[in-house]
Amino acid sequence: MLFYRESLGLPDSTFTLLRDLIHEKTGIYYNENSKEILIDKLSERVIELGLNSFLDYYYLLRYDDENQNEIRIVFNLITVNETYFFRELDQLKALCESIIPEQVKKYPSEKLKIWCAACSTGEEPLSIAILLNEADWFNRANIEILATDASSIAISHAVNGLYRERSFRNCPEAIKEKYFIQTNGVYRINPLIHSRVKFDTLNLLDSEGIKPYAASRNIFCRNVFIYFSDDKIRETVMNFYHSMPSDSFLFVGVSESLLKYKLPLKFTEIDKSFAYYKP
Repeated sequence: MLFYRESLGLPDSTFTLLRDLIHEKTGIYYNENSKEILIDKLSERVIELGLNSFLDYYYLLRYDDENQNEIRIVFNLITVNETYFFRELDQLKALCESIIPEQVKKYPSEKLKIWCAACSTGEEPLSIAILLNEADWFNRANIEILATDASSIAISHAVNGLYRERSFRNCPEAIKEKYFIQTNGVYRINPLIHSRVKFDTLNLLDSEGIKPYAASRNIFCRNVFIYFSDDKIRETVMNFYHSMPSDSFLFVGVSESLLKYKLPLKFTEIDKSFAYYKP
């Protein structure tokens, strides 16, 4: 198997074709220095399909009528599902302690939607659900949490609601004990909290598919754009923008910035955190 993998190779011309197609379909961009990473992620799949080269795999993705299924498999192979509970906590607290109270006052009869646009295995939206529950917001307001990811494997994990110790490295012990049941080293989220989140599979480049989700008053799309090209970042955010209601917020990762793209969103500081605001 190892010899077969090494014999595949990936000529520069084929790498460019495959890289650009993946970029077109997923938004994720591999530069010239990432060639070996792409080989590592896709080699086993090429071999599994009985193909003789990465060029054959490119043609499968580009021209096969069933390639939409294969693109979904590519998402599962290349996405990075690195997350944990209460990651970048200041943003979550800004939502739950400042933004939600204000929105409840302004829009008392509205169903307030929160969309986690790249939720991976579910820790982010469940963290939000826990914080809202701690503040009793589910009993005081009509709040809906939507969570999507392009990886069907990640969403499957989120739907199962089972987590291991590594997901809790930023989780207070009291919260862990209150909201999770541990069995043989595996932790199951409280069913009531789990039911507060609606999970689904969604490609962020699906401009039509994202519309009902982007019509949320609060969007979290964190630690995704570090993998996107500038063009795909601009395209994705503008697709969000066109569906976002006025007086809504977009959160990106703390290591990400949208300022250079000159988008019609206003950078705003909230408590100890920041977001992009649609006036």
